[in-house]
Amino acid sequence: MMFLCCLMFQTDECGYLTLWGGYTVRGAYDLLTAGANPPMDDVSELVSHHQVPLKVSIFSWRLLRNRLPTKANLAARGVLNSEATLCGIGCSHVETTEHLFLSCPNSVLLWQHVRNWLGYMGLDPNNISDHLVQFTFLTGVGKARRSFLQIIWILCTWIVWNERNNRLFNNVVTDVPRLLDKIKLLSLGWLKAKNAMFVYGTQRWWSSPLVCLGIG
Repeated sequence: MMFLCCLMFQTDECGYLTLWGGYTVRGAYDLLTAGANPPMDDVSELVSHHQVPLKVSIFSWRLLRNRLPTKANLAARGVLNSEATLCGIGCSHVETTEHLFLSCPNSVLLWQHVRNWLGYMGLDPNNISDHLVQFTFLTGVGKARRSFLQIIWILCTWIVWNERNNRLFNNVVTDVPRLLDKIKLLSLGWLKAKNAMFVYGTQRWWSSPLVCLGIG
């Protein structure tokens, strides 16, 4: 029943709540030196952010635990036939979590566009948790930068999931440049919603987000 609900309502209200503690520089060091598989509870702290809407945080928590209703997960639970598991974005690969968010050509291109917007280079690990850790600490462990990159990573995955659902359920396709615009617009909206002193508009934000935040 849970997965049928997820199919109908996508991800708005289908998830599990958990409590996350604060995040520290020591915790960052531990994550970066933990090897290929840092503890899941530590990684989960990276998707707990006071500027991210609750439903999006729940989505991210489920993503890290491979509990989203991807086609591969639905097939594993007998909800879908194993032959109906091709990626909802439209490529010819099985829709696993790692494929949809990291290796699907559309997602690969979106991550490249996001990095170009931020002005950073990087390679994408093929594991969700590793990708989150690497992206979040792309520029070091400064608190302000880490906080911003947490928001962007969460938002990127949220946009990918919604694009997948729009294509699958609504037959609506949005190209990558427009998806990037959504990321820019939503990130600006989330930051402004929690900070009345944040006065920058779309033109400056579109070109220099780190400068707007005073961390560029």
